[in-house]
Amino acid sequence: MNISKYKIIAVGKIRKNWIKDGLSLYLKRLPRLTITELRDSTQKKEAEAIRNMLTSNETTIALTEEGEALTSVAFSQRLESLGSSRLTFIIGGADGLPPEIKELSSWQLSLSSMTLPHELARLLLVEQLYRAYSILQKTPYHRA
Repeated sequence: MNISKYKIIAVGKIRKNWIKDGLSLYLKRLPRLTITELRDSTQKKEAEAIRNMLTSNETTIALTEEGEALTSVAFSQRLESLGSSRLTFIIGGADGLPPEIKELSSWQLSLSSMTLPHELARLLLVEQLYRAYSILQKTPYHRA
């Protein structure tokens, strides 16, 4: 699992210190993972900003409650199966992802069937990326 080929595009600013602390912890463990934060706006402007950040040589994954739900092990296996693909995870803001971003994504992933605040979704995604990395590296972080 080559974490340097992964990036996150997230709408909205992290305001809660405990989430900032959690992200900091996992980003230290995954130093090559990049997160680009976009300003909250209208869905039309958010969609345009997201599209402008995407390149043709990457696989896009939209985080949405309607997406595919996976266990941590299945998630790590999916990431491994994508091999050398450049992956971009997209997290919407308070109003979710614009429909056109969901449609252009290669894959839709659900972290939960419940609606999550975008800040919490970001923290959960980063933790699950670290967990997937630890599963594939056979380190003791994941104990299931």
